[in-house]
Amino acid sequence: MIVMKFGGTSVGSALRMKEVANLITLDSQKKIVVLSAVSGTTNKLVSIGESLYKQDKDEAIHKIKQLRAEYDQLNQELYSSDESKEKAKLLLNENFEYLLSFTKDLFTIYEERALLAQGELLSTNLFKIYCDEAGIQAALIPALDFMRIDKNLEPDEYYIQSNLEKELSKYPETPIFITQGYVCRNAFGEIDNLKRGGSDYTATLVGAAIKAKEVQIWTDIDGMHNNDPRVVEGTHPVESLSYNEAAELAYFGAKILHPSCVWPAQQHNIPIALKNTMQPEAKGTIISQFTDKDRITAIAAKDGITAIKIRSGRMLNAYGFLRNVFEVFERYKTPIDMITTSEVAVSLTIDDKSHLSEILDELRKYAHVEVDENKTIVCVVGDFLSDKKGYAEQIFGALRNIPIRMISYGGSNNNVSVLVNENDKNEALKALHEGLFTAKTMA
Repeated sequence: MIVMKFGGTSVGSALRMKEVANLITLDSQKKIVVLSAVSGTTNKLVSIGESLYKQDKDEAIHKIKQLRAEYDQLNQELYSSDESKEKAKLLLNENFEYLLSFTKDLFTIYEERALLAQGELLSTNLFKIYCDEAGIQAALIPALDFMRIDKNLEPDEYYIQSNLEKELSKYPETPIFITQGYVCRNAFGEIDNLKRGGSDYTATLVGAAIKAKEVQIWTDIDGMHNNDPRVVEGTHPVESLSYNEAAELAYFGAKILHPSCVWPAQQHNIPIALKNTMQPEAKGTIISQFTDKDRITAIAAKDGITAIKIRSGRMLNAYGFLRNVFEVFERYKTPIDMITTSEVAVSLTIDDKSHLSEILDELRKYAHVEVDENKTIVCVVGDFLSDKKGYAEQIFGALRNIPIRMISYGGSNNNVSVLVNENDKNEALKALHEGLFTAKTMA
């Protein structure tokens, strides 16, 4: 059995949904199809939630009606028969009445989570109606019946596996199963989610639970590119990546993949294929345990970074200082991206500023603290052999005209990262591409 996940743009119109239906029926192997919300829907649901938090119910109702009009249009374009259109209309009536119910009572984080789940619930139910019309034998298995996170917001793998097996066993002769990405329940049984982009995570968690032959992530890009194609000309898909390389690229800015989704597949040695619904014949990218050694693979960038320099005279020849620093970030559950140290100072970066003021207040009790915002981490990923010469010269030679705030080199065999000003990001990406890929090709 394989898992096929389709992103929002892949189900973003009636035509796209029909193409997805064609893709999932190209062969006879059993598969679980994980769908995201229709492109743009989650953003609109977030906007509706913002209006509800402001207690502007008229604005929220207006946005809900606008969204309903878009789905009415999708209904007309997706189905041929009046019977299917009527089924879809009844479904839309039910879902949008539910959305309107949020305007009649207090709106909290719990209601917001239920609100945001509606995009995937709509896309999967509408797609199932289309499969029925097209004569495609498929079963809809609700993710809320088997996807769960624990009290630490981590996937409950045993629960997922055992309950997914129960759902699949209800349809022993069915070749195709449809389910929602992103949505889940939390440890208290409430509707929750795997954060934005979490449909990828759903796909690999499902793949791990069923020991899938392969997990396919279908988007509108033909694989993981060796640089950001929105900024740099002449990029190309990387045919193969190791799990570690893919995880580094996803975490440090490659938008095609959710940062957490590599781990479940890696634990069970399940290949991940990145494919393009617009060009299904393209090779895409295969992520597995096998990859070329001794190479520079790709470049990615992560914006919205805050750098914090912590300086204390008491750090000199002292122990316990770093522990105290890290405990502050642990208390506020704020991950650290990069870190460099000297005898008297620590510099580190974070991308989550939600507890920044509290963190700074605690750090200033025993150290002088400087904060720099609007930074970008530029990450060069590959397989860097520790005894191989020349990597540093290639990378930092390419960046010779770019002001660098921090450097992380040696913490991983797969990642060299630098911190630059956000307004230098594009120039840095282009300079690295020229120095690491273009110049090498021309040579």
